[in-house]
Parts: sequence; structure tokens; C-alpha cells
Amino acid sequence: MSQPLSIVINGASGRNGKRLIALCSADPEVSLAGAMVRASSHVAGHDAGTVAGIAPLGLTLTSHWPTSFGAIIDFSSPEGCMDALEHAVAKNAPIVIATTGLSTDQIEKIRTASEKIPVCFAPNTSAAVNIGMKLVEHAARALKNAPGGADVEIIERHHRYKEDSPSGTAIKLGQIIAEQMGIDRHVHGREGMVGKRPHNEIGYHAVRVGDDVGQHTIVFGMMGETIEIRVAASNRDCYASGAIAAAKFLVNKPPKLYSMADVLGI
Repeated sequence: MSQPLSIVINGASGRNGKRLIALCSADPEVSLAGAMVRASSHVAGHDAGTVAGIAPLGLTLTSHWPTSFGAIIDFSSPEGCMDALEHAVAKNAPIVIATTGLSTDQIEKIRTASEKIPVCFAPNTSAAVNIGMKLVEHAARALKNAPGGADVEIIERHHRYKEDSPSGTAIKLGQIIAEQMGIDRHVHGREGMVGKRPHNEIGYHAVRVGDDVGQHTIVFGMMGETIEIRVAASNRDCYASGAIAAAKFLVNKPPKLYSMADVLGI
């Protein structure tokens, strides 16, 4: 990369957005072209570095998009994501989308945009989580015909401020398992006399506590033995560094819907 990749961070005042500001400012291969927030944000007009807890950068948090940029990293809201997607298409710039809680229609818009620009659509940009997804895929495939069948439960833990449940990562893990094992039933929590557990279901359990950055445990339960695959983040830098790596990966790539598996080469 001959010149630094100019990146716009959408959702710059959020927890992940702040870490993106900090890590981008320390990476010689990238430069910050914009730090986007809602017009109503209480930090609009403030210096991005100051808000991120580092030295001032001379870059203002704003709702006005820059005229030029090389890529977008989106950690915002479903509505904010659609706004960022429009700007990416208009500027023919790649975009990394890590926003979760998207509707079916919004996901379809992302797929349509990927016919025009390179898009990395990743509900989780952590390297460990995406490697964990590959492990889960292999385990699910191997356990499809396990003697007595394998029960699958997904337990995820996040901070009290997370608005969507279960997490986008948990949903993606469930989709991977369902595809490999031919399961068509997804159950979110249990209460009351629900009867014996059928084999053809995946159970999801969302825990919201304190400032937990993110944990996912996938349980494959058989008769007499259990396999658990657990991935946990200790801070948000894993998400930010993964998103930056994805943005770099998309440079000069043809229009397509990419995943973090493509970025990591797994």
C-alpha cells in the first residue's frame, strides 16, 4: 500500500468507534478521513482524539461526510449503516460492515451494493471469533450423525448496553451449525413445561451483564460426552484491529460480498 488508506469511521463515538480512532491514528498504513456521528450526538463538534481518550487529532466528530475517502468502517446502527452504504456506493469505495441487528431488507441492500463495490459483512471482526466459527463448522459437520444425536446450545454474554439479542455473532454461529447439521428449529430461551428437548433445535441464551466485551460458548452435548468451543474478548481492540485489517484487505478487490474468513484466509 503506497499511500495510507484514508478511512471513515461511522459510529465513531461508540465503544468500538473510539478504539478504531485510537488504533487508526497509531497505524502508519491508514489515515482518518472522517469520524461520523449522528447530528444530535452530544460529542458532535468535539475532537475525535479527545473523545477516544488519546491526544487531539485535529479531526472533528461530525455528521457531514467528507468529499473523498478510501474506505468506510461501519460500527453504527442499522439506520446509520444504510447511510454509510449509500455513501460507499456513491464514492465507489469499499466498506466494512460490523453493525448488527439489521433487518432482512437491510441485509438485502448490502448484498445488492456488493455487486457494485467490495463489501466485508462481518457481525464480528475478531480473528479469534472467526477462527472459532471455522472450528464450530467442522465440529457440527462431524457431529451431524453422532450416535444418539448431538444437542446444540449457544450462550452469549455482552455488556448491559447492547440493544440486540441474541448477538449477531450468536445468530451467525447458529446459521453455520444449522447448515451443517440440517437443523431447522431455533429456540430463544426456555421457560415452563416445554417438554423433552428435541434434537432438531438450536437453543440461544443471551446474558447481559456489566461491561462484558463479548463471550460466546457453543455446547455440543452428546450422551456421555460434551464438546464446548468458547471464544471471549478481553477488550475491544480485537474488533477494531480486525475491522482495520478488513478495510486494508478490500483495497483493489473486485465487487463482492466478503467475510472475515476471506480476510483471514481461512
